[in-house]
Amino acid sequence: MLTVSKRARDIRYAIRDVVVFAKEIEKKGKEILYLNIGDPVKYDFDTPEHIKNALIKAVRDGSNSYSASEGVLELREAICRKEKKDSDIDIYSNKVMVTNGISEGLQMLLGALIEKGDELLVPDPTYPPYTAYMKFFGGKPVTYKTVEEDGWQPDVNNIRSKITDKTKGIVIINPNNPTGAMYDRKVLREIGDVAAEHELIIISDEIYDKIVYEGSFTSTSSVVKDVPIVGLNGFSKVYLMTGWRLGYVYFNDPEDELNELQESMKKEARIRLCPNTPVQNAAVAALDGPQGHIKETVGKLRLRRDYVFKRINEIEGVSCTKPEGAFYCFPKVDAIGSKWKNDKEFVLDFLEKENVLLVHGSGFGTTYGAGHFRGVFLPPIDMLEVAFDRLERFLS
Repeated sequence: MLTVSKRARDIRYAIRDVVVFAKEIEKKGKEILYLNIGDPVKYDFDTPEHIKNALIKAVRDGSNSYSASEGVLELREAICRKEKKDSDIDIYSNKVMVTNGISEGLQMLLGALIEKGDELLVPDPTYPPYTAYMKFFGGKPVTYKTVEEDGWQPDVNNIRSKITDKTKGIVIINPNNPTGAMYDRKVLREIGDVAAEHELIIISDEIYDKIVYEGSFTSTSSVVKDVPIVGLNGFSKVYLMTGWRLGYVYFNDPEDELNELQESMKKEARIRLCPNTPVQNAAVAALDGPQGHIKETVGKLRLRRDYVFKRINEIEGVSCTKPEGAFYCFPKVDAIGSKWKNDKEFVLDFLEKENVLLVHGSGFGTTYGAGHFRGVFLPPIDMLEVAFDRLERFLS
């Protein structure tokens, strides 16, 4: 009898796993309000015209062949200019790899970094692929505390207490998915100090760097100077290119400590051939072309964030910290653990009775994420009003 590997059988990805339940309800003729996936283009946001036109031109001009495994040089140079302009980070094109989405970059990174039994410190709650890929490659994700009462800021002392001789690095997701937290410069610097003390690398996921509502975003590489940093970013969120699947990895590595890691990732890149060639041409236009859509996008999202934050905190038995970036809310539900056995049971009960799909918080972290749910505030306010009217009715 054919058997499959345990590593594949055990994969969990809560954000899309819950869709299976929603599709079963749709078969009964019900219409579902989807608040589970962070895809702006599913709602009333659209890829800017100059980026679409650049893709069409690339295809028509013949940019349809295989390209360099690490990405076309023109795009890697544009990424270096972007990081210098936005965060004053000096990186060079030979320290950049282009990937088919940030998820592929993470897969390649952990595939090159992690041996069986290795540990990686990840925030709790966290974006699920960090824990899923760690387990897939035989590693152990070790979660560190983020403090809800402090706007989900990382607890640096807790990070320090979790380090062992098997720890390979520390993951920072900023702005954070799923909480919307934006980390303080002081906290980033303190995490850098811990990493330097223990000779660890930092993995800094910055995919939401320009979707911020208060203050300004701080890249880890701009404040941590004495630690090798692997940065992850991409085009899905800020440039509204979710289905185009393009991301990048950069190595901020003043002492060349990451050379072997980067070379190993290049080998992984070669066996998948290359990123999408015409989309890379469009990505150059995204970085070098007009940026006006970003201000418009953030303005629309700020209004929706403010509406959702107010509505949630007006509903008895639910509370939420104010998201400062990204486009997620991560509320706590008091009755989970009493009326509902756990947060997944709450999410599925709400789905069945009110036809609104959220994601259970324990899918992002079984300690500090438990008892919460994640919802997106991407839809127009009239849709959000329907969804939160249903939530209020359900909880009452």
